[in-house]
Amino acid sequence: MQISTLSIAFMVISAILSIGLPIFLFIVFYKKYNAKFIPMILGIVGFIVFALILESSIHLIVFGKFALKEKPLIYIIYGIFMAGVFEETARFISFNILKRKYNGIGTGLAYGVGHGGIEAVLIVGLAMINNIIFSIIVNNGNIETITGALQGKALEQINTQISVLQTTSPHLFLIGGIERIFALSIQISLSIIVFYSVYGKNKLWLYPFSILLHAIIDIPATAMQVGIIKNIYIVELLAIVSAIILVIITKYIHEKFKQYIMKT
Repeated sequence: MQISTLSIAFMVISAILSIGLPIFLFIVFYKKYNAKFIPMILGIVGFIVFALILESSIHLIVFGKFALKEKPLIYIIYGIFMAGVFEETARFISFNILKRKYNGIGTGLAYGVGHGGIEAVLIVGLAMINNIIFSIIVNNGNIETITGALQGKALEQINTQISVLQTTSPHLFLIGGIERIFALSIQISLSIIVFYSVYGKNKLWLYPFSILLHAIIDIPATAMQVGIIKNIYIVELLAIVSAIILVIITKYIHEKFKQYIMKT
């Protein structure tokens, strides 16, 4: 059984969206708002250090000691606020570092592209590239070049991956890429809000506000993890609605507070 050509096509589209969109946005922000590379790089580092390393390390400790998934409400509260606290703190610390040399809204936009862009690349982009390569190998009948030397659990994992690629509905591969569009919008918006908490005069309250917003946005996805929401389309729809509302809130904050940006 081969992997659908349409599935592969949607994998390619999702990979392009996840990797190409952050690059495209940075170019736009570079030309229009004089965005710089260093804030973008710090956004990448901030996500990796705070979300992938520090937050994940805490999860390993907590989940190793407590069966939180058996207590859905506690799990949701824990999950949404951990993500909010770690990612928004990454932004808050990063902007306090950047304000010594970098000014203007381009700094917030560049950081947001870095933070959200590396998330898109690592979560969807690389996975889709791996799926594309694997699918081509399977469809060309060369899978034995991978499985030939494997046995036991390793072979079982490869066979499971092949089965998943063969049986997954093609459009589900496309959803991952489309989702990244709205996820990136959310990450950039939250970055702008925290940017104003640091660069805006007497606007520190925007930092805890960003944590609260982040937590609220993460509720549907976390609720799905514990089975409260079972339909992925509901989660995706709520993510789209959240992204649109957050962009509106961020635009309002920008228009209201841009004259209060402190020069350094």
